[in-house]
Amino acid sequence: MDHHVFEAGNVVLQSGLTCRNAQLAYQTYGRLNAERSNAVLMMTPFSAQHTDIAWQVGPGRALDPARYFIITPDQFGNGLSSSPSNAVMPANHARWPRFTVTDNVRVQRRMLQESFGIERLALACGWSMGGMQAYHWAALYPHSVERLAVICGAAKVAPHNYVFLEGVKAALTADAHYQDGYFTGFPERGLRAMGRVYAGWAMSQTFYRNELWRNTGCSSLEDYLVTYWEGLFLKRDPDNLLAHIWTWQNADISANDLYNGNFGAALGAITARALIMPSATDLYFQVEDNRLEVAQMRNATLRVIPSDWGHRAGMPVQHPEDDRFIEAGLRELLDAPAGVA
Repeated sequence: MDHHVFEAGNVVLQSGLTCRNAQLAYQTYGRLNAERSNAVLMMTPFSAQHTDIAWQVGPGRALDPARYFIITPDQFGNGLSSSPSNAVMPANHARWPRFTVTDNVRVQRRMLQESFGIERLALACGWSMGGMQAYHWAALYPHSVERLAVICGAAKVAPHNYVFLEGVKAALTADAHYQDGYFTGFPERGLRAMGRVYAGWAMSQTFYRNELWRNTGCSSLEDYLVTYWEGLFLKRDPDNLLAHIWTWQNADISANDLYNGNFGAALGAITARALIMPSATDLYFQVEDNRLEVAQMRNATLRVIPSDWGHRAGMPVQHPEDDRFIEAGLRELLDAPAGVA
């Protein structure tokens, strides 16, 4: 096993259901200093595991393990932490008790406190759903987050973002193996359809017009759709995907007993020095949503990634220009004084 596991016990969720014997998988890089002041929390995005984003940590990078103690918790529902795919009856498959982002963050905080004695984070960061988790950290525990970096993410799901996910979900559940809320077999057609729907939203119009998919090593547009997008989701468990879609669609930093739906109050409570980095061409985490959020925060900067890679600008494995832009922002944020807490 290439990761650690925090045994969270029986976790009562916002829904009122209990996830019994909950397990939070996580990985660490670097060493926690004596003052416990160099902790960075880097959260996982939709359907991904810590191994998918480990490349962002390394010598010479902003998240350098020689300088920081970096912890990557695996979001519940991703197949490593407690998920539909590893649950036992009766709370398995469609009966798995779904986690909100708030549920995730609350268990993550317990893990940091009980496993490492960490009370404050030098940085909470993430891309996409990882950024949503980082936003929740800064709102739910403002005195525990010194800096916040949200890359192509948001403080709550926007209405259009919700609708996009409805299309993705509909493609997956249209498979013949999905009956009455359950998968009765492997939904290959549904997963392939989901990949093609996702491809049209995750990347920008300019990305396709300029054939930037060639940078991925694919020989044609069809090769790209099959190899990259269908291939990506064929590796995922369908119940896990539906669980993460639910979590994403219900994301809202104010949907808890601390803020009772007052979104402005939740944003205004964030004391971290924040860097919010949307992609100029993201079709579902849009710049304007972040602009409205930043206007209600105490110490936030909006810095738009000038990219044609759409939402994937925030995960620049194959486009070094975007990687350099994001790295420069993270370095500047980490070198700046912490937010007032």
